[in-house]
Amino acid sequence: MNHSPKNIYFAADAHLGARFHQDPIGVEKKLVRWLEHIRSKAAAIYFLGDMFDYWFEYKYVVPKGFVRFLGKLAELSDQGIEIHLFTGNHDIWMFNYLSKEIGAIIHRDVCTVDLLGKRFFLAHGDEVDYRSRMFRFLRAFFRNKFCQWLYAGIHPRWTFGLALNWSLNSRESGLTKEDALQYQGKDYEYLVSFAKDYLKTHPDIHFFIFGHQHIMLDLMLNHTSRLLIAGDWMKLFSYIQWDGTSLDLLQFGEK
Repeated sequence: MNHSPKNIYFAADAHLGARFHQDPIGVEKKLVRWLEHIRSKAAAIYFLGDMFDYWFEYKYVVPKGFVRFLGKLAELSDQGIEIHLFTGNHDIWMFNYLSKEIGAIIHRDVCTVDLLGKRFFLAHGDEVDYRSRMFRFLRAFFRNKFCQWLYAGIHPRWTFGLALNWSLNSRESGLTKEDALQYQGKDYEYLVSFAKDYLKTHPDIHFFIFGHQHIMLDLMLNHTSRLLIAGDWMKLFSYIQWDGTSLDLLQFGEK
């Protein structure tokens, strides 16, 4: 008897195209090998933001590169696997190219969805970060339609270089130091605080899943709710698998 695949997968933060990757093609190839590894078992794949270190769609221009990754997504989508792409704080400017070209479902904000009998709250993570006024300002600025229209008027030779250098400088300024990539405890992790507050008004959420923080975290919030942070595809090569019974935070272990 044939059984239809039912697993749901979640991954985040590959930052494809980033100038800080020592082997950018190697990272992309490993991601594609993982997608091939799960293809026979996948019903849907949720990419929870920052899969690209920078992405901006002009009317007739999209970022070059990523042909292996995008080709594999198109192949999986043609096979009937749902492809979901959340915009992160690095790849905010996804418009309609990826939905038209590969059939991806684009999510520009948090999403609550029922998957195989359980309710999930899904987000990149920056959407619920209210700690910094400057971060909130930049997020609103980058998402403003008029500002996007003005930005699109600048030649890509300037905008792409600016964005990629900004990302590289952020890394070099210490945003990804080892101590920043460790779980600091529930009293210091804002995603945990957010989830606990959200449960007060939405107690039906079984699982919160985030990216953004570049750590692997699996934490029980109460006797019915868990929070998971999906790690990344820069160093951890981690993902989350849901089969309707078990929700597992795993790492792609091939060499």
